[in-house]
Amino acid sequence: MVLIWSVNWSAMKIGLEIATVFTFNFHRFLFSTIFLLLFCILRKVEWVKDIQTNIHIIIYCLTSIFGFTLTTIGLIYESSGISAVLTYTQPIWVFILSILLLNEAFSLTKLLGILLGFSGIIILFLGDIGSIGSFPSILIIFGAILWAASTIYYKMRLEGVDSIYLNFYNSWTATLIAFILSLILENPFKTFNLDYLLVVFYSGVFASGIGMTIWVFLLKNESAVTLSSSSLIVPLLALIFSAVILGEEIGYRTIIGSAFVLSGVYLVNRNRKS
Repeated sequence: MVLIWSVNWSAMKIGLEIATVFTFNFHRFLFSTIFLLLFCILRKVEWVKDIQTNIHIIIYCLTSIFGFTLTTIGLIYESSGISAVLTYTQPIWVFILSILLLNEAFSLTKLLGILLGFSGIIILFLGDIGSIGSFPSILIIFGAILWAASTIYYKMRLEGVDSIYLNFYNSWTATLIAFILSLILENPFKTFNLDYLLVVFYSGVFASGIGMTIWVFLLKNESAVTLSSSSLIVPLLALIFSAVILGEEIGYRTIIGSAFVLSGVYLVNRNRKS
């Protein structure tokens, strides 16, 4: 999951340089939906019929989709490396929400981690504050908050739902929303080259189809805070892949800011030895 998601930041960046945001999301989730539908058929996954559970699924999907859309829009204007780091402030937001909603224990060490994380966020886009350049970073952070919210909501309401079914539901909902927005605002039927199709296939089948299914499966069996902390390596690898694949520079501000964010997230999720 970590490796798939790390490479996907560069893949998304390439795709968004070719296609507009809603068209890219439509094509990506279309691949994901087809893949997950076949998976559901092969595994003979039963459809959820309970009305209340379906309502919870819809709320989860809309929260997740809106957060992902904000992240994608931010990625258009921000580098893939910094976008990954800002997105993976998600464990900090998971911790805060888990205290409020899941009665998670609080400690001074975790408080220090939160302060370090916020310091890192400020360092990452310090040069853009007061200009239009800071807006994409803000969008990505809000996307991370919504991802955290959907994670906590899953732990509260949806742990009994099959992982593949939930991801399939989320995928086809995202496909429908992205298609409607693309149809109104863009052109989803534009002809694209082979490179774009390969990027969309990877982003759809691997990142959304396989990666998110693994995420939901693990979320069913682990605490939200523990699982979120296990994904901390993603922004570090994403920075490396973005430098290798896209030729993005890793400047001193990116390194310092990333170090603060990741140190903060580590402290938030650090288990105290007995």
